[in-house]
Amino acid sequence: MSNGNGSAGSPNGQVRLSTEGLPAWLDPVARAAETVRPTQLSRFLPPESGAGRQSAVLILFGEGPRGPELLLMERSSSLRSHAGQPSFPGGSLDPEDGDPLTDGPLRAALREAEEETGLDPRGVQLFGVLPKLFIPVSDFVVTPVLGWWRTPTPVGVVDPAETARVFTVPVSDLTDPDNRATTVHPMGHKGPAFLVESALVWGFTAGVIDRILHFAGWERPWDRTKQVPLDWRA
Repeated sequence: MSNGNGSAGSPNGQVRLSTEGLPAWLDPVARAAETVRPTQLSRFLPPESGAGRQSAVLILFGEGPRGPELLLMERSSSLRSHAGQPSFPGGSLDPEDGDPLTDGPLRAALREAEEETGLDPRGVQLFGVLPKLFIPVSDFVVTPVLGWWRTPTPVGVVDPAETARVFTVPVSDLTDPDNRATTVHPMGHKGPAFLVESALVWGFTAGVIDRILHFAGWERPWDRTKQVPLDWRA
């Protein structure tokens, strides 16, 4: 996957990474993607055996009325896995996505985002990937794909059976110490959380956002002793 110049393309055409023309505020994210190590992102790393379901998520940054923002969605409460949980658009790689070791994750991230939010992938510029991570509860090996919403298009729920809502969150809200907290899973695992847009963002999604804010230099000091339950509601 090249970091050279060029367009991200679409799921049906050539897909590659490009940092050309990114807004200056995204430069720290692009630099972090080139240097961050897997262990700096999570303690849950892909099994050395190669087991796990290959998947990808799209971490899509845009420019909204309140400045830089991030696209998220809330999964349907009827799903068997991660029901009602805010997340990045994404899912398993399909055979049509191609080689999981090359541009397969890029294609999958764009395809899943289009299927789940209705965005036009032609308006998305992919500029980096983070190291593969692991979600033990679902056996997913996840490639986080970074995108710049160069030409925004309308988004919304495509299939209510899968998605409850689609929304954007200003980065300023994610960095606001008042919107940060720690969640404690019933199994005892503690992790970062964000109380934004009437939603509790936790788990894998919150962990990745937390690390992006940290390594991009956007993180502000926050009260790590503040805890919220997983069933928190605004």
